[in-house]
Amino acid sequence: MKTGMDLFLETDNDPKTLSFVAELNAASDAKLRTPEFEADRDAVKAMFEREDRLIVPTRRGRWLFDFHRSKENPLGLWRRLPADQEPRSDAAWETVLDFDAFCEKEGKRWIYSGAITCPFEPTLVLLILSDGGSDLLRLVEFDTETKTFVEGGFDTPPVRAHASWISRDEIAYFGSVDEFSATRSGWPRVGRILKRGQAITDAPILFEAGMDDVYGAASFIDPLYWGGSTDERRIEIFSVGHEIGKSSLYVRGADGDIHHLDLPTEIDSDLNHTHLLWRAKTDERYPSGSLILQEFSPFGEKQLGKARVLFSPKEGQSVSQFTLLKTWALYIVSDRIVPKLFLLDLTRPDAEAQELSLPSELQSISFRLLDADLTLGQEILTVVGQGFLTPYGTYRLDLTDHAKTQELVPTGISPSYFDADGMRSELLEAISEDGTKVPYHIVFPKTWTMGELPVLMYGYGGFAVPLSPYYSGNNGLWLTHGGAYVQAYIRGGGELGPHWHTVAKGKGRHKAFEDFSAIARDLVKRGYSKPSRIACTGGSNGGLLTAVMLTRYPQDFGAVWTRVPVIDMERFHLFPAGRAWMDEYGNPDVAEDLDAMLDYSPLHQVKPASEVTYPPVYIESSTNDDRVHPSHARRFAARLIEAGHTPLFHEYGSGGHGGAGDSKEQAERLAMGYSFLRQTILKG
Repeated sequence: MKTGMDLFLETDNDPKTLSFVAELNAASDAKLRTPEFEADRDAVKAMFEREDRLIVPTRRGRWLFDFHRSKENPLGLWRRLPADQEPRSDAAWETVLDFDAFCEKEGKRWIYSGAITCPFEPTLVLLILSDGGSDLLRLVEFDTETKTFVEGGFDTPPVRAHASWISRDEIAYFGSVDEFSATRSGWPRVGRILKRGQAITDAPILFEAGMDDVYGAASFIDPLYWGGSTDERRIEIFSVGHEIGKSSLYVRGADGDIHHLDLPTEIDSDLNHTHLLWRAKTDERYPSGSLILQEFSPFGEKQLGKARVLFSPKEGQSVSQFTLLKTWALYIVSDRIVPKLFLLDLTRPDAEAQELSLPSELQSISFRLLDADLTLGQEILTVVGQGFLTPYGTYRLDLTDHAKTQELVPTGISPSYFDADGMRSELLEAISEDGTKVPYHIVFPKTWTMGELPVLMYGYGGFAVPLSPYYSGNNGLWLTHGGAYVQAYIRGGGELGPHWHTVAKGKGRHKAFEDFSAIARDLVKRGYSKPSRIACTGGSNGGLLTAVMLTRYPQDFGAVWTRVPVIDMERFHLFPAGRAWMDEYGNPDVAEDLDAMLDYSPLHQVKPASEVTYPPVYIESSTNDDRVHPSHARRFAARLIEAGHTPLFHEYGSGGHGGAGDSKEQAERLAMGYSFLRQTILKG
């Protein structure tokens, strides 16, 4: 192995790098940009731009807001409708900000990434603008009533950043504007009290995380939240992320000092003015996966009080989402990938959690607040339910009246994006190498031949990220082409609770890979398919997963489509964002950790074509990906070519880690991948 010969590919502007990318891009364009590619691209673009889609609005004051892409506005329109009107697609929506026109005027590609609403004047927001789809965020103040940017308002540089409103005229700004303000991972650690027009470095420091932490953050619960007076203290909450998934919570007490809350570091949590709700991720105090409700008294001598276990998981169960409102606790339990929704009335000390009835056809649910900020809003939620073959629908859950029977009220259903008649979805299990039962969903096309089913497998398996069933026109396009779709709930994810993740961390990483390959083999064992008709895809950590499938399990797959992948397990920590992943993968500077990672590191496991025949591989990346540097993908392609293989490779000029962009750009990325699948597993 010629170690280090390809390190120039880590330098984006090196002429050799530019030439390498251009040459391989041209080759993949020539191979994949077929008439079928164009048809798929146009079909996906049309789905993004449908005018009759189901709208899930956010309320700000007297308006409902929606972000909408159209044929005329591929970058999107931010628009509004009076809150007393039904948010139908054919309603008289009024444009608040035209992003296509804004970007043209600015001469720069800004991608809309949300808005932070001012609770003291909800017509004011901080627009979150991503620089070309990257993690660099510009926060700029916008008046939604006048539909104009605020003259002299907040406007921060594009860096890794987040913020929250302190008052009508101040924000708590965390931004990686310099080395002092950033952690070793490049994320913001220093929070400042920033006033309009003030230089960020001149703003007084509010809170600091450590240089070796991953991030620092702050949030505030204003007296308006609980109906208090302006004379009462605002609750100030601070969090420090030590590693991904490990954090500490702090609160400013009555004495003005910041106090650490006595909690385990490996938890997920939410707070309101009276309670703390947290999910245990270890057995430190409660069984892993338990959901704990604890009394919270921010200005008392003892800030955390009596605790109550709301949920303790049985095998195959986990809490997939939870939150605290003003007077309610809500949580969703995934019971072997089947969702259940629970409510607890916080106004009654003796109340028991109640389960709400869900439509049987829903394979997954989630919830979100109707109001952009609960301070001035009501306890009204929008529940979204869907399935692989069930278009997503919305339900209103109004919790403002505790005397009423709580129930979901249907409010809308998405139009169908494909004809699912004759298709079916099944939840199955494969047996992994160590005997663990690993669930997966398979979605079948209308017609197929036993043993010859073209299957696209998707997986992630890392950082406790849980996958759940979802409705997708993109998947529907694949199904209408005659392919099946498999979603794998492998270890490393959070689908079956925290232990499902932790067992595949560090030196246990191989379990995630074994689970995924076991599913591929289970498809063959059940007689659905054969290895040459099975492809896999995944992005980021899922890109690592699929690259490992190529180098370790080439006999189980007919094609591999790896996207924005983590590839080099020896050097990933040398890029700032990668330093945050060492708790997940291991520390390459520790010999024992490095040995374990090199055992599967795709870059180091490439074998010569004279020794092994790899299935066709398509490597997708993005030039401005500042989370997983594109050199991972470049060097993987180079190493494969050097070993005598012929990978397809395409590096897009923008889009960042998530592939953001206008509707055409996003459609092209998907259609290129489908073109690759057409030429490999679909053609037989």
